[in-house]
Amino acid sequence: MIACDALVVGGGPAGSTAARALGRAGWNVVVMDRATFPREKVCAGWLTPEVFTLLELDPAEYKATGLTLQEFTGFRTGVLERPLVETRYPQVVSYAIRRYEFDAFLLRRAQVRLLEHTPLATLARVGDRWIANGEIEARVVIGAGGHFCPVARHLRGGTEAAAPVVAKEAEFLLEGHDTRVAPDTPELFFCRDLEGYGWCVRKGDYVNIGIGRRDNHDFGAHVRDFTDFLERTQVLTGASRVKWRGHAYLASGTGPRPLVGDGLLLVGDAAGLAYPESGEGIRPAIESGLLAARTLIEGSGRADATALEPYAQAVRRLHPPASPSPAPVRGAIRALGRALLGSPFFARHVVLDRWFLRS
Repeated sequence: MIACDALVVGGGPAGSTAARALGRAGWNVVVMDRATFPREKVCAGWLTPEVFTLLELDPAEYKATGLTLQEFTGFRTGVLERPLVETRYPQVVSYAIRRYEFDAFLLRRAQVRLLEHTPLATLARVGDRWIANGEIEARVVIGAGGHFCPVARHLRGGTEAAAPVVAKEAEFLLEGHDTRVAPDTPELFFCRDLEGYGWCVRKGDYVNIGIGRRDNHDFGAHVRDFTDFLERTQVLTGASRVKWRGHAYLASGTGPRPLVGDGLLLVGDAAGLAYPESGEGIRPAIESGLLAARTLIEGSGRADATALEPYAQAVRRLHPPASPSPAPVRGAIRALGRALLGSPFFARHVVLDRWFLRS
């Protein structure tokens, strides 16, 4: 039997951040993940400078390791099939990383025990402890396994009620493809119904493309249309040859999801914390991992649901419930939105500064 203070299920940014913070406070931490790191993880890999602040990591330090770090000083945004608005900044305002590299780096940096290629199969409560897979005993279990996290499924005790955002993404070497997208200027293309957006992002020698939508009706047709658009407009030649990978997540505020139980906490996508406007999940994942660790450290040994409730309250303050637009006015809102997306002022101060950069 492996005994530990905290078992973290999932080795992504949320899990590794919580593990590192607990380990530095003297906790015996084990991270388990069904994958082997470095792992393939499709993701636009969008990082604002605040992420590096939260991680206490200098971007230059990360880049000096030889890992991919693409700096952004501008964006091109707009509605599909319409002219894009270019926005420039006098300094670096965002970065892109490859999750294949980034997640493995954060796990190594956490310096805790890692059980790779180990999915969570069973989770049972025995007294005041949790027993995972019949062989790992922990006082606390942190669910950090993404949208389909088994700890989240155990905590809610049934199927997910809220509808997730669905996405298709691909990341590959630029070799064999041509693109008009500049390395420092990613391009964002909002769907005409404003239910999602596509993107093309350069990451050094790699390029990442994808499309995500709140409405999954006829999603395959949207992916095909987006692929055709990329090739026809020469945003990316050879887009029809790429291998798409699926992804799903809950945007924060879209529905209730329990966050804590006796000796249980959910962080990151397992808690449904991605920003609803941009879909970015890395910053809220890291924030929630730090909050979870802080709550446990300050709990003076208590890990029951009451002691962990401050974590749930803090997360809900950061991610309040969203109010959907009334159905009768949605058409007018969409028409107005399409018009505003062509405005340089709106593109900079709302779409980028507020929604994507959250500055």
